[in-house]
Amino acid sequence: MPIKQIVYFIFFTLLAGGLHAQLCSGSLGDPVINITFGSGNNPGTALPFGVTNYIYVPNDCPKDGYYTIANATNGCFGNTWFRLTEDHTSNDVNGYMMLINASYDPGDFYVDTVKGLCGSTTYEFASWVLNLNTGIACNGNSILANVTFSIETTTGTVLQQYSTGDIPTSITPLWRQYGFYFSTPNNTSNVVIRMRNNAPGGCGNDLALDDITFRPCGPLITVTNNGQTTNTNICDTDKRNILLNSTVSSGFNNTQYQWQTYVNGNWQDIAGANNNNYVRLPTPAGNYQYRVVVAQGNNIQLPACRVASNAYAIGVEPKPSISIQTNNAACLGDKLQVSASSAGNQFRWSGPSGFQTTQPSFSIFPLTNQNEGYYYVNTTTALGCTNTDSVFVSVSPIPLANAGSSQTVCAGSSVVLRGSGGEKYKWVPAANLSSDTIPQPTATPADSTMYYLTVSNGNCNRTDSVMVNILHLPVAAAGKSFTIFEGDQVQLNGSAAGDDIQYFWTPDYNISNTNILDPVVYPIKDTTYTLHVVSQQGCGEAVSKTFIRVYNKISVPNAFSPNGDGINDFWEIKDLYTYPTADVSVFDRNGQMIFHTIGYGKPWDGTYNDKPVPIGTYYYIINLNNGTPLRSGSVLIIR
Repeated sequence: MPIKQIVYFIFFTLLAGGLHAQLCSGSLGDPVINITFGSGNNPGTALPFGVTNYIYVPNDCPKDGYYTIANATNGCFGNTWFRLTEDHTSNDVNGYMMLINASYDPGDFYVDTVKGLCGSTTYEFASWVLNLNTGIACNGNSILANVTFSIETTTGTVLQQYSTGDIPTSITPLWRQYGFYFSTPNNTSNVVIRMRNNAPGGCGNDLALDDITFRPCGPLITVTNNGQTTNTNICDTDKRNILLNSTVSSGFNNTQYQWQTYVNGNWQDIAGANNNNYVRLPTPAGNYQYRVVVAQGNNIQLPACRVASNAYAIGVEPKPSISIQTNNAACLGDKLQVSASSAGNQFRWSGPSGFQTTQPSFSIFPLTNQNEGYYYVNTTTALGCTNTDSVFVSVSPIPLANAGSSQTVCAGSSVVLRGSGGEKYKWVPAANLSSDTIPQPTATPADSTMYYLTVSNGNCNRTDSVMVNILHLPVAAAGKSFTIFEGDQVQLNGSAAGDDIQYFWTPDYNISNTNILDPVVYPIKDTTYTLHVVSQQGCGEAVSKTFIRVYNKISVPNAFSPNGDGINDFWEIKDLYTYPTADVSVFDRNGQMIFHTIGYGKPWDGTYNDKPVPIGTYYYIINLNNGTPLRSGSVLIIR
């Protein structure tokens, strides 16, 4: 390209902040070369052989003449280097940078061949550089880094050079961009980038390097719509075509065009869009970006030769969605509450009988038949995109829900619930019902239950309730049986359960009170007592029995005289014969058994082995074998 054309879109500037460069003031293409040094855990790998004559070290604090590839620095050299927690590349997790401790001798520290450029094309070279030395390094007198960037042909011809001059220290880490433009000779696709350290050795002269880029530089390209560069926003209901125009400043001969759209993070060519304008056809809702890239002649086919316009954005806003909420009021006299929510910021409601409001929410009370019908809401966004939705309000007569009268039944019995008043029915709880959706189901609850009946008349519901009381059946427990001797008494221990009951004992003789659960009984013979528990509501009678065993009371004489005079010649124990299994034993004072019998059919005559026992005291044990205590004592024999 002739130099007189280049000056139209090259701008030379030297800024005091973060930018020091002779940079392109026209339009740039996408980076052809973008050296970020990669990313990963510390340390990164060494540069390819031949790129630098400095020595690689696998730590973040290289000494003079050494370098490393790292994603951070950590207080090197007594904290005289900045602590860097990240590299310069944006959105680059654990991104690497090149950390350089310059050699004592000025000279090249980075030389690499850049391939894939286009001949006869102007490029912008740029690199970000940071002075690693803090203000306290070298007692405030650190040697300042000074770098010359040179672009050369592979045969050594210098195409362009730029020197940073002394790179000053800063209070906090400060990345500075340095750059310049150069033009490739005809039919030249490879160039050499050379970076030279100009500062002498000593304390200081340490730097970080990142994001080295080569980008095509060309005339200023502007995309407009109706002469405006501001982005366009439309509604998805707008089906008009949009004409995008491009304006290219002077500088190119035989300018060629290629329109692109941004898809999934990349710019993609639009097939057939090769004019200086582009007709955008309607699309679904979404955010779209367009740009045009230009180049000279056949270079348009080579991304490395193309420069790009500004990205022109077209936002297609969808119809605002509408969500309508209602309290579902549907009965005459109810209060209706309706609200709409939407991305729109303007609302307009209309409905039956001339109803209108511009509020997102409204209420109607009381509901009448004239309020039945569709209610339409129209919402509008700030851009003017609109949408309409509706809700139908049905107004029905109030059903007269009637669950019937409360009922009382015996446990285990069924009862018919008698509901009325609507078109549809719903009983709860549904358990133990023959059906929960008919007006008169049969209920067999185990316990007293409140049933709720919801009656529906269209969309209008009302609820009533009815109580079914369950009378628990009578339960009787007469308690355990007892054994007593004639003339004794015992207290019964009965219990009764059930709803609305009465109880009594039979028979009614030899009992203290027949109408209490724990009466005292004193039968003179074996007797069965029965506890009767009777429901006063007709739920039946329960009975339970207890048996009282009455034994004859024996009388044991404490002396007899077996002398043959016919008076008290035998040890007569009254009523012992009534205990046929009674075990009777008699012992002398030495514990020797001298009499034993089972049953007492024949009284003892005071003999042992058919010989009279001596006069004296003897001891007896009587076991009636009926669960009663043993009886024991002494008997005196007198002659």
